[in-house]
Amino acid sequence: MKTSNKGRVARQLNRGMGVVLLWVPVIALGQAASPFMTGATALQTNILAWLTPVAIILIMVLGAMAMANRMSWGWCFAAILGIAIAFGAPQIVTWVRGMFGV
Repeated sequence: MKTSNKGRVARQLNRGMGVVLLWVPVIALGQAASPFMTGATALQTNILAWLTPVAIILIMVLGAMAMANRMSWGWCFAAILGIAIAFGAPQIVTWVRGMFGV
């Protein structure tokens, strides 16, 4: 039996479409992160962008107050601890999640 070019092209097209349809769920499920994680990451980036100049100004004010001998060292330690927690939050969260296996 001799097959025509039209039949051969139609079979190749059907196979190609079948391969494409098999890969559609893989592409849809292959997203890097959930929408919640995308929003949380964007929020974290935004907060750190605002917090960076605030932390710089805070350190400058604490230095000026220390030079003028007008501050309690408790304020200084609290500011340093707060800055360390704010900028180290992703590492702290990763560490805590690792401890509990989440």
